[in-house]
Amino acid sequence: MSTAATTAIRLTPRVSLVIALAAFLGLVAFFWPFVVAPGTFGSNYAPPLIFGVLLVLVLCVVLSEIAEGGISSKALAMLGVLSAVNAALRPLGAGTAGIETVFFVLVLAGRVYGPGFGFTLGCTSLFTSALITGGVGPWMPYQMFGCAFVGMLAGFLPRATGRREVLMLAVYGSLSGYLFGFLLNLSFWPFSLDPNSSIAYLPGLPFTEQWHRYLAFDLATSLGWDTGRAVTNFVCVLLAGPAVLTTFRRAARRARFRAPVRFGDRDAPGS
Repeated sequence: MSTAATTAIRLTPRVSLVIALAAFLGLVAFFWPFVVAPGTFGSNYAPPLIFGVLLVLVLCVVLSEIAEGGISSKALAMLGVLSAVNAALRPLGAGTAGIETVFFVLVLAGRVYGPGFGFTLGCTSLFTSALITGGVGPWMPYQMFGCAFVGMLAGFLPRATGRREVLMLAVYGSLSGYLFGFLLNLSFWPFSLDPNSSIAYLPGLPFTEQWHRYLAFDLATSLGWDTGRAVTNFVCVLLAGPAVLTTFRRAARRARFRAPVRFGDRDAPGS
């Protein structure tokens, strides 16, 4: 089945431009410790809050552009179902040795239904999960944005079939688990440690030394947790990937997201 036939949400040039700008602003929001010194806005906690609000606004703009570009009722229904599935799966693993069950469905759905659908599903899954589990906080926009790009990038992976495709998705899922943790840690690193620590953020240091401190912080505090997420993604995709991919593609074939609309002449009465 061709990629065009399974793409649930079409990325128009305008939507692609908006997502590219959102990616840039997202990177600025994540890497704010290297851009804005703590205390610049009067409080060490102000930058993540300000950038968190900015991410919410950016995500709203992107989602509105995607909706305006054309999202069918079938794609919207599929989005609702998978968002609910992810929201139900996440509490089963979150909080236990870094095990995260939300990424494996996100990666496979992004692969089958396209980058636009993967981006939207990442946002809606985390938002729905946060409402159900009470996980609403300043970290939520960062989690939504991180998952959105995990799902979107899955839709841009090169073509492959059979075992090669499953292995490629499993490796991508594992790497995305590390990348997600790496980015999320940036949002709170500057005020999470004693300033006298050798791995704490220290305003005024050159970029290279600051970067070395963050890498040490990430390895010391998050490597084990991120490894749990990465292993979970790899195993889930490797074991359940073939069946889930087949199910998703069968659903896409029946839904015919991109089916052309044809209008014919109505037969006259009595003809």
